[in-house]
Amino acid sequence: MTDLPTAERHILIVAHTGRTDSLEAAVSVCRQLQEAGLTPVLSGDELADMRAFAPELGPIAMLGDAVAIHELEIVIVLGGDGTILRAAELTRGCGAPLLGVNLGHVGFLAESERDDLTDTVARVLAQDYEVEERMTLNVRVKVDSEVVYETWAINEATVEKASRERMLEVVIEVDGRPLSSFGCDGVVMSTPTGSTAYSFSAGGPVVWPSVDAMLLVPLSAHALFARPLVVGPDSALAVEVLDRTQGTGVLWCDGRRTHDLPRGARVVVRKSHTPVRLARLAEGPFTDRLVRKFELPVTGWRGEIIRP
Repeated sequence: MTDLPTAERHILIVAHTGRTDSLEAAVSVCRQLQEAGLTPVLSGDELADMRAFAPELGPIAMLGDAVAIHELEIVIVLGGDGTILRAAELTRGCGAPLLGVNLGHVGFLAESERDDLTDTVARVLAQDYEVEERMTLNVRVKVDSEVVYETWAINEATVEKASRERMLEVVIEVDGRPLSSFGCDGVVMSTPTGSTAYSFSAGGPVVWPSVDAMLLVPLSAHALFARPLVVGPDSALAVEVLDRTQGTGVLWCDGRRTHDLPRGARVVVRKSHTPVRLARLAEGPFTDRLVRKFELPVTGWRGEIIRP
Protein backbone atom coordinates (compact mmCIF):
# COMPACT_ATOMS: atom_id res chain seq x y z
CA MET A 1 0.00 0.00 0.00
CA THR A 2 1.13 3.53 -0.78
CA ASP A 3 1.09 6.17 1.94
CA LEU A 4 -0.49 9.40 0.69
CA PRO A 5 -0.26 12.76 2.42
CA THR A 6 -3.54 13.50 4.21
CA ALA A 7 -4.01 16.79 2.34
CA GLU A 8 -3.86 14.97 -1.01
CA ARG A 9 -6.39 12.25 -0.25
CA HIS A 10 -9.76 12.78 -1.88
CA ILE A 11 -12.53 10.28 -1.16
CA LEU A 12 -15.83 10.71 -2.98
CA ILE A 13 -19.10 9.69 -1.36
CA VAL A 14 -22.00 8.80 -3.63
CA ALA A 15 -25.33 8.20 -1.90
CA HIS A 16 -28.98 7.69 -2.76
CA THR A 17 -30.00 11.03 -1.26
CA GLY A 18 -33.68 10.33 -1.83
CA ARG A 19 -33.60 7.85 1.06
CA THR A 20 -33.22 8.77 4.72
CA ASP A 21 -31.13 5.69 5.57
CA SER A 22 -28.70 6.55 2.80
CA LEU A 23 -28.41 10.16 3.98
CA GLU A 24 -27.77 8.96 7.52
CA ALA A 25 -25.06 6.61 6.26
CA ALA A 26 -23.48 9.43 4.25
CA VAL A 27 -23.42 11.67 7.33
CA SER A 28 -21.72 8.88 9.28
CA VAL A 29 -19.06 8.42 6.58
CA CYS A 30 -18.45 12.18 6.32
CA ARG A 31 -17.91 12.47 10.06
CA GLN A 32 -15.54 9.51 10.14
CA LEU A 33 -13.47 10.97 7.30
CA GLN A 34 -13.44 14.41 8.96
CA GLU A 35 -12.30 12.89 12.25
CA ALA A 36 -9.41 11.32 10.33
CA GLY A 37 -8.42 14.75 9.01
CA LEU A 38 -9.86 14.38 5.49
CA THR A 39 -12.37 16.57 3.69
CA PRO A 40 -15.11 14.38 2.15
CA VAL A 41 -16.00 14.98 -1.50
CA LEU A 42 -19.57 15.03 -2.87
CA SER A 43 -21.14 15.97 -6.19
CA GLY A 44 -22.95 19.31 -6.33
CA ASP A 45 -26.48 17.89 -6.14
CA GLU A 46 -25.68 15.54 -3.29
CA LEU A 47 -23.79 18.23 -1.40
CA ALA A 48 -26.92 20.42 -1.44
CA ASP A 49 -29.04 17.51 -0.19
CA MET A 50 -26.53 16.74 2.56
CA ARG A 51 -26.38 20.35 3.75
CA ALA A 52 -30.17 20.43 3.92
CA PHE A 53 -30.27 17.14 5.85
CA ALA A 54 -27.33 17.80 8.22
CA PRO A 55 -26.40 21.52 8.19
CA GLU A 56 -24.05 21.03 11.16
CA LEU A 57 -21.60 18.90 9.13
CA GLY A 58 -18.09 20.24 8.80
CA PRO A 59 -16.23 21.08 5.56
CA ILE A 60 -17.12 19.11 2.43
CA ALA A 61 -15.49 19.60 -0.98
CA MET A 62 -17.53 19.67 -4.18
CA LEU A 63 -16.53 17.39 -7.02
CA GLY A 64 -15.57 19.30 -10.16
CA ASP A 65 -15.04 22.51 -8.20
CA ALA A 66 -12.59 21.97 -5.35
CA VAL A 67 -11.62 18.45 -6.48
CA ALA A 68 -11.24 17.15 -10.04
CA ILE A 69 -12.37 13.63 -10.94
CA HIS A 70 -8.83 12.47 -11.71
CA GLU A 71 -7.75 13.45 -8.16
CA LEU A 72 -10.06 10.90 -6.51
CA GLU A 73 -8.48 8.05 -4.57
CA ILE A 74 -11.59 5.91 -4.09
CA VAL A 75 -15.38 6.21 -4.20
CA ILE A 76 -17.56 5.01 -1.32
CA VAL A 77 -21.02 4.20 -2.69
CA LEU A 78 -23.98 4.03 -0.31
CA GLY A 79 -27.03 2.33 -1.78
CA GLY A 80 -27.94 -0.55 -4.06
CA ASP A 81 -26.59 -1.60 -7.44
CA GLY A 82 -28.37 1.32 -9.11
CA THR A 83 -26.37 3.78 -7.01
CA ILE A 84 -23.15 1.95 -7.87
CA LEU A 85 -24.01 2.21 -11.57
CA ARG A 86 -24.61 5.94 -11.11
CA ALA A 87 -21.25 6.32 -9.35
CA ALA A 88 -19.52 4.51 -12.20
CA GLU A 89 -21.17 6.89 -14.65
CA LEU A 90 -20.07 9.90 -12.59
CA THR A 91 -16.43 8.79 -12.38
CA ARG A 92 -16.05 7.02 -15.74
CA GLY A 93 -12.40 6.75 -16.78
CA CYS A 94 -10.83 8.34 -13.71
CA GLY A 95 -9.32 5.13 -12.33
CA ALA A 96 -10.68 5.47 -8.76
CA PRO A 97 -12.16 2.15 -7.58
CA LEU A 98 -15.75 1.91 -6.36
CA LEU A 99 -16.52 0.40 -2.97
CA GLY A 100 -20.21 -0.33 -2.53
CA VAL A 101 -21.98 -0.49 0.83
CA ASN A 102 -25.31 -2.21 0.27
CA LEU A 103 -28.35 -0.31 1.51
CA GLY A 104 -30.66 -1.85 -1.10
CA HIS A 105 -31.90 -5.38 -1.66
CA VAL A 106 -29.57 -7.84 -3.40
CA GLY A 107 -26.71 -5.38 -3.91
CA PHE A 108 -24.71 -7.77 -6.07
CA LEU A 109 -21.98 -5.24 -6.83
CA ALA A 110 -21.66 -4.10 -3.21
CA GLU A 111 -18.78 -5.25 -1.05
CA SER A 112 -20.16 -4.70 2.45
CA GLU A 113 -23.41 -4.17 4.34
CA ARG A 114 -24.78 -1.28 6.41
CA ASP A 115 -23.78 -2.92 9.71
CA ASP A 116 -20.13 -2.96 8.62
CA LEU A 117 -20.00 0.72 7.62
CA THR A 118 -17.59 1.96 10.30
CA ASP A 119 -15.13 -0.87 9.66
CA THR A 120 -15.46 -0.36 5.91
CA VAL A 121 -14.47 3.32 6.17
CA ALA A 122 -11.59 2.39 8.46
CA ARG A 123 -10.36 -0.08 5.83
CA VAL A 124 -10.60 2.66 3.18
CA LEU A 125 -8.61 5.07 5.36
CA ALA A 126 -5.94 2.39 5.86
CA GLN A 127 -6.03 1.59 2.12
CA ASP A 128 -6.66 -2.01 3.15
CA TYR A 129 -8.41 -3.33 0.05
CA GLU A 130 -7.73 -4.95 -3.29
CA VAL A 131 -8.86 -3.65 -6.67
CA GLU A 132 -10.61 -5.86 -9.21
CA GLU A 133 -11.19 -4.80 -12.81
CA ARG A 134 -14.42 -5.73 -14.59
CA MET A 135 -15.13 -5.63 -18.31
CA THR A 136 -17.37 -2.90 -19.71
CA LEU A 137 -19.00 -2.55 -23.13
CA ASN A 138 -18.53 0.03 -25.86
CA VAL A 139 -21.90 0.64 -27.51
CA ARG A 140 -22.49 2.36 -30.87
CA VAL A 141 -25.69 3.14 -32.74
CA LYS A 142 -25.32 3.33 -36.51
CA VAL A 143 -27.83 4.59 -39.06
CA ASP A 144 -26.80 4.21 -42.72
CA SER A 145 -23.22 3.41 -41.60
CA GLU A 146 -22.99 6.69 -39.66
CA VAL A 147 -22.37 6.54 -35.91
CA VAL A 148 -25.18 8.64 -34.41
CA TYR A 149 -24.72 7.74 -30.75
CA GLU A 150 -21.98 6.20 -28.62
CA THR A 151 -21.98 5.18 -24.98
CA TRP A 152 -20.87 2.36 -22.68
CA ALA A 153 -22.26 -0.13 -20.14
CA ILE A 154 -21.14 -2.10 -17.12
CA ASN A 155 -24.03 -4.56 -17.01
CA GLU A 156 -25.78 -4.58 -20.35
CA ALA A 157 -26.93 -2.82 -23.49
CA THR A 158 -30.52 -3.71 -24.30
CA VAL A 159 -32.42 -3.17 -27.54
CA GLU A 160 -36.13 -3.09 -26.69
CA LYS A 161 -39.43 -2.34 -28.38
CA ALA A 162 -40.57 1.22 -27.80
CA SER A 163 -44.28 0.42 -27.46
CA ARG A 164 -45.89 -2.40 -25.54
CA GLU A 165 -48.29 -3.48 -28.31
CA ARG A 166 -45.66 -3.65 -31.09
CA MET A 167 -43.18 -6.48 -31.59
CA LEU A 168 -39.59 -5.64 -32.47
CA GLU A 169 -38.27 -7.32 -35.64
CA VAL A 170 -34.49 -7.74 -35.49
CA VAL A 171 -31.59 -9.59 -37.00
CA ILE A 172 -28.69 -10.52 -34.71
CA GLU A 173 -25.12 -10.55 -35.92
CA VAL A 174 -21.85 -11.97 -34.58
CA ASP A 175 -18.47 -10.88 -35.95
CA GLY A 176 -20.00 -9.18 -38.96
CA ARG A 177 -22.10 -12.17 -40.03
CA PRO A 178 -25.91 -12.53 -39.66
CA LEU A 179 -27.00 -15.33 -37.35
CA SER A 180 -30.80 -15.20 -37.11
CA SER A 181 -33.78 -12.87 -37.44
CA PHE A 182 -36.96 -12.93 -35.38
CA GLY A 183 -39.64 -10.93 -33.66
CA CYS A 184 -39.10 -10.28 -29.97
CA ASP A 185 -39.52 -7.92 -27.05
CA GLY A 186 -35.81 -7.13 -27.23
CA VAL A 187 -32.23 -8.38 -27.03
CA VAL A 188 -29.82 -8.08 -24.08
CA MET A 189 -26.07 -7.85 -24.70
CA SER A 190 -24.27 -8.30 -21.41
CA THR A 191 -20.93 -8.47 -19.62
CA PRO A 192 -20.16 -11.22 -17.09
CA THR A 193 -20.93 -8.63 -14.39
CA GLY A 194 -24.35 -8.11 -15.96
CA SER A 195 -25.01 -11.84 -16.20
CA THR A 196 -26.62 -11.67 -12.74
CA ALA A 197 -28.78 -8.67 -13.69
CA TYR A 198 -31.24 -8.25 -16.62
CA SER A 199 -29.62 -11.07 -18.59
CA PHE A 200 -30.19 -13.44 -15.67
CA SER A 201 -33.87 -12.47 -15.44
CA ALA A 202 -34.20 -13.15 -19.18
CA GLY A 203 -32.88 -16.70 -18.81
CA GLY A 204 -29.24 -16.11 -19.61
CA PRO A 205 -26.40 -18.03 -17.93
CA VAL A 206 -24.46 -16.82 -14.92
CA VAL A 207 -20.89 -16.13 -16.07
CA TRP A 208 -18.07 -15.88 -13.56
CA PRO A 209 -16.40 -12.41 -13.55
CA SER A 210 -13.02 -14.00 -14.34
CA VAL A 211 -14.36 -15.15 -17.73
CA ASP A 212 -13.58 -12.66 -20.51
CA ALA A 213 -16.76 -12.93 -22.58
CA MET A 214 -19.94 -11.22 -23.76
CA LEU A 215 -23.49 -12.55 -23.72
CA LEU A 216 -26.45 -12.12 -26.07
CA VAL A 217 -29.88 -13.05 -24.68
CA PRO A 218 -33.11 -12.61 -26.70
CA LEU A 219 -36.21 -11.42 -24.83
CA SER A 220 -39.44 -13.33 -25.55
CA ALA A 221 -38.33 -14.23 -29.07
CA HIS A 222 -40.72 -15.80 -31.59
CA ALA A 223 -38.18 -18.15 -33.14
CA LEU A 224 -37.03 -21.75 -33.17
CA PHE A 225 -33.42 -20.66 -32.60
CA ALA A 226 -33.20 -17.85 -30.08
CA ARG A 227 -30.94 -19.28 -27.41
CA PRO A 228 -28.53 -17.26 -25.26
CA LEU A 229 -25.09 -16.93 -26.80
CA VAL A 230 -21.66 -16.49 -25.21
CA VAL A 231 -18.85 -15.09 -27.37
CA GLY A 232 -15.22 -14.16 -26.81
CA PRO A 233 -13.87 -10.72 -25.85
CA ASP A 234 -12.63 -9.96 -29.36
CA SER A 235 -16.02 -10.55 -30.97
CA ALA A 236 -18.54 -7.92 -31.99
CA LEU A 237 -22.27 -8.31 -31.35
CA ALA A 238 -24.87 -6.39 -33.33
CA VAL A 239 -28.64 -6.04 -33.37
CA GLU A 240 -30.35 -4.40 -36.34
CA VAL A 241 -33.92 -3.10 -36.19
CA LEU A 242 -35.46 -4.35 -39.41
CA ASP A 243 -37.53 -2.19 -41.74
CA ARG A 244 -40.53 -4.50 -41.28
CA THR A 245 -40.76 -3.46 -37.62
CA GLN A 246 -44.05 -1.71 -36.96
CA GLY A 247 -42.85 1.10 -34.77
CA THR A 248 -39.43 1.88 -33.33
CA GLY A 249 -37.00 0.51 -30.81
CA VAL A 250 -35.05 1.98 -27.92
CA LEU A 251 -31.56 1.34 -26.56
CA TRP A 252 -31.03 1.19 -22.81
CA CYS A 253 -27.56 0.95 -21.23
CA ASP A 254 -27.51 -0.13 -17.58
CA GLY A 255 -31.09 1.14 -17.34
CA ARG A 256 -29.68 4.68 -17.17
CA ARG A 257 -28.75 5.94 -20.63
CA THR A 258 -31.19 5.68 -23.51
CA HIS A 259 -31.40 6.42 -27.24
CA ASP A 260 -34.27 5.98 -29.71
CA LEU A 261 -33.75 3.47 -32.52
CA PRO A 262 -35.53 4.09 -35.83
CA ARG A 263 -36.08 1.27 -38.31
CA GLY A 264 -32.76 0.40 -39.93
CA ALA A 265 -30.68 1.36 -36.87
CA ARG A 266 -27.89 -1.01 -35.82
CA VAL A 267 -26.53 -1.34 -32.30
CA VAL A 268 -22.95 -2.64 -32.26
CA VAL A 269 -21.37 -3.82 -29.01
CA ARG A 270 -17.71 -4.57 -28.35
CA LYS A 271 -15.51 -4.91 -25.29
CA SER A 272 -14.45 -1.48 -24.06
CA HIS A 273 -10.82 -0.59 -23.40
CA THR A 274 -11.91 1.15 -20.15
CA PRO A 275 -12.84 -1.30 -17.39
CA VAL A 276 -14.66 -0.46 -14.19
CA ARG A 277 -12.59 -0.89 -11.01
CA LEU A 278 -14.16 -2.34 -7.87
CA ALA A 279 -12.57 -2.27 -4.41
CA ARG A 280 -12.72 -5.61 -2.62
CA LEU A 281 -12.31 -6.04 1.14
CA ALA A 282 -12.04 -9.81 1.18
CA GLU A 283 -10.99 -12.46 -1.26
CA GLY A 284 -13.52 -15.21 -1.73
CA PRO A 285 -14.98 -17.50 -4.38
CA PHE A 286 -17.64 -16.03 -6.64
CA THR A 287 -19.69 -19.13 -5.77
CA ASP A 288 -19.99 -17.90 -2.19
CA ARG A 289 -21.18 -14.48 -3.39
CA LEU A 290 -23.87 -16.15 -5.50
CA VAL A 291 -25.05 -18.25 -2.56
CA ARG A 292 -25.08 -15.27 -0.20
CA LYS A 293 -26.73 -12.73 -2.49
CA PHE A 294 -29.35 -15.07 -3.94
CA GLU A 295 -29.83 -16.98 -0.64
CA LEU A 296 -29.31 -20.28 -2.44
CA PRO A 297 -29.99 -23.53 -0.52
CA VAL A 298 -26.77 -25.42 0.23
CA THR A 299 -27.80 -27.20 3.44
CA GLY A 300 -26.41 -30.73 3.58
CA TRP A 301 -23.30 -30.06 1.51
CA ARG A 302 -20.39 -32.26 2.64
CA GLY A 303 -17.70 -31.19 0.23
CA GLU A 304 -14.19 -30.33 1.27
CA ILE A 305 -13.57 -26.72 2.30
CA ILE A 306 -10.62 -25.46 0.26
CA ARG A 307 -8.83 -22.57 1.91
CA PRO A 308 -6.69 -20.13 -0.07
